[in-house]
Amino acid sequence: MIKNILKVFGTQNDKIVKNYLKKVKHINALESTYESMDDEALKSAFEAFKIAVKNGEKTLDDVLYDSFAITREVSKRTLGLRHYDVQMVGGMVLNDGDIAEMKTGEGKTLVATLAVVLNAMTGKGVHVVTVNDYLASRDSQEMSPIYEFLGYNVGCITSGIHGEGERKAQYDADITYGTNNEYGFDYLRDNMKVRAEEKVQREHNYAIVDEVDSILIDEARTPLIISGPTQRDHNHYAQADAIAKQMQRGEKIEVKAGEDEKTTGDFIVDEKNRTIVMTEDGLQKAQDLFEVENLYSLENAALSHHLDQALKAHYIFEKDVDYVVQDNEIIIVDEFTGRLSEGRRYSEGLHQALEAKENVEIQEESQTLAEITYQNYFRLYNKLAGMTGTAQTEATEFAQIYNLDVISIPTKYLLLEKIKMT
Repeated sequence: MIKNILKVFGTQNDKIVKNYLKKVKHINALESTYESMDDEALKSAFEAFKIAVKNGEKTLDDVLYDSFAITREVSKRTLGLRHYDVQMVGGMVLNDGDIAEMKTGEGKTLVATLAVVLNAMTGKGVHVVTVNDYLASRDSQEMSPIYEFLGYNVGCITSGIHGEGERKAQYDADITYGTNNEYGFDYLRDNMKVRAEEKVQREHNYAIVDEVDSILIDEARTPLIISGPTQRDHNHYAQADAIAKQMQRGEKIEVKAGEDEKTTGDFIVDEKNRTIVMTEDGLQKAQDLFEVENLYSLENAALSHHLDQALKAHYIFEKDVDYVVQDNEIIIVDEFTGRLSEGRRYSEGLHQALEAKENVEIQEESQTLAEITYQNYFRLYNKLAGMTGTAQTEATEFAQIYNLDVISIPTKYLLLEKIKMT
């Protein structure tokens, strides 16, 4: 046991935790003061600190000890839960904009309330990020008695809330719980709005990310994409397919050095680069079939693009190798695993060209309207913090990408032993 304790407290991490423990003593010294107050007096004391912070008379650091002590007392009265010293350490790590690595069972949900209550004093909003709707709803409901006692209102963003007015109300709350997915997509939708007053989110002030290693590392480069229809004429795909079937595949003819390159047919297939190159004869033939004078003029750009994709569909993409036809749909075959990639579609009209080729229903082509990765979204916040049970293995990435330090916090039992030894 002693060996394990020394291991935990014998590093640079140990010095940081020790420094936090000194601050915990100051918080504990205030416990009896706030215990002696009735509910109204406790609320008044907190409100005075909140007003001082909003007016710029005090900083968050100035009121940290009192805020943490009050939050602990309110938790005791509303939830019957008293924050352990180790949880106080975790709360300070979160407030400092770092990652609190705490073992499972150490009560990270309760830990977050300490930093949430303190940072919500600014009135700029606090976001608590969870990995799914269930946890967002559960945590917001279970912790709301603390927040509501202290005069805060609590919002929760889940996939079940559709109205923009209702979503805006959740974001306007002092404290908002939600998933990384909902926060990210609301940001994209806001950036597509014409007027600022139509946006549902406000500034990105402070966020605490639960399971931070999963969201900020494992899913960091996952793109959130909003797409929309291109409003292209479906008849163009069928027309291009019909013309592609009338074109003759050619090849390059070997010529002597210095002679001009010669080709046969209407187009050449570049197998290596998976592209189609039209010959002069092919271009003239395509223009005659489309009944246009210049296939590459600006007004005919869509026609030339559709023909190029139609030729690729017929001469580069092979049925039952690159794709399969299943239930009247074109399904992509993953080139690395050989598995069917249901839901995935080729872009730039290629999927529609394959649908025309196989005579299945042509679905509407879409285009990307807005896109962002989780990594870029969460870097928008003025202050970012996180919690998880395992983060040290990704400590370097957290530091380089997000400027977040990982602080490993011992369990409450190791902490008690350490206090006895000091």
